[in-house]
Amino acid sequence: MSGATKLTVEQLVGFVRSSVEQKQPDKKVADYLETISLSQRLEDQTIEELRALGAGPKTVEALKALGTGSQKLSPPSQPTPTPPPPPPIAPPSDEEQGKVIEQARDYAMNYTKSLPDFLCTQLTRRYVDPHGTKFWGLEDTLTAHVSYVDHKEDYKLMTRNGKSTLNSSIWSVGGANSAGEFGSMMAGIFDPKTEATFHWERWATLRGRRAYVFAYQVAQERSGWRVSSGHDAAGGSNRETVPAYHGLVFVDRDLGAVVRVTLVAELPSDFPIQMVEDTLDYDLAAISGHQYLLPLKAVVEMKEGSHMSKNEVEFRLYRKFSSEATITFDTPDAPAEPPKK
Repeated sequence: MSGATKLTVEQLVGFVRSSVEQKQPDKKVADYLETISLSQRLEDQTIEELRALGAGPKTVEALKALGTGSQKLSPPSQPTPTPPPPPPIAPPSDEEQGKVIEQARDYAMNYTKSLPDFLCTQLTRRYVDPHGTKFWGLEDTLTAHVSYVDHKEDYKLMTRNGKSTLNSSIWSVGGANSAGEFGSMMAGIFDPKTEATFHWERWATLRGRRAYVFAYQVAQERSGWRVSSGHDAAGGSNRETVPAYHGLVFVDRDLGAVVRVTLVAELPSDFPIQMVEDTLDYDLAAISGHQYLLPLKAVVEMKEGSHMSKNEVEFRLYRKFSSEATITFDTPDAPAEPPKK
């Protein structure tokens, strides 16, 4: 069978399996098998396994002929066994968990006091999906000037799609938006008045560092998270609710600092928005030669009926605040959009 296509047993098995799954005609499969040769010995057990899988009688006969002609060949090499997964890391003791929560609480409640006055750029790419399938289309790109002075954050919208907006409010452009990344979201979870409940979830590795992960729950009567619809179901006036919410907090094992929080709103059934989910990441950034844990990025998703929106927010160009400080607003190209359905 000079010039015939030569297959390994693994390739042969894959071909027959695929043919059975695609319901290829038995004779067509057998005819193809008559044109190939094998580089390894085909055992009777493999043929029987393919028969049990659904290979037709003509295919089985062609396989037997291949088996007979391959008896002088070496058998397929045995696959290297997959090593067992490493044993899971034991969760911290109840005592350690309690200490971690209290350390994180102290960190969250004093977080803003440790920050210097600074400026940064907030870059927000806003995506929409009118069909609720998460095939996103880029709607616009917003660049805002964020100033943090005397422990208060202020946002000024500078450009939309590269065009100046003359220091407008970030709320002036409509659509989905959010704020609170500079400490208030984190403090709202850990504030003793919130009475959030925590329980151990798992270990995690975040940006190369080990982190404790705790799930938490905040009751509606203790919540301070306000969600605004912008309008009601009939397109009328703005509606607002203060929902219960839950999520996860990631606490860096070595720093004792909160490095990620997630929030999932538990919205009333008659509220125009059915879903709000927020994820906020912190990472080290330098200001005047000193390292601070500052907001790195945030992702906010909302759903109203079949319409979904997603904001991807980046914080960059951190620098010390001064009356002479200026910021250049660079807006890199948006990442490649996923294919539209």
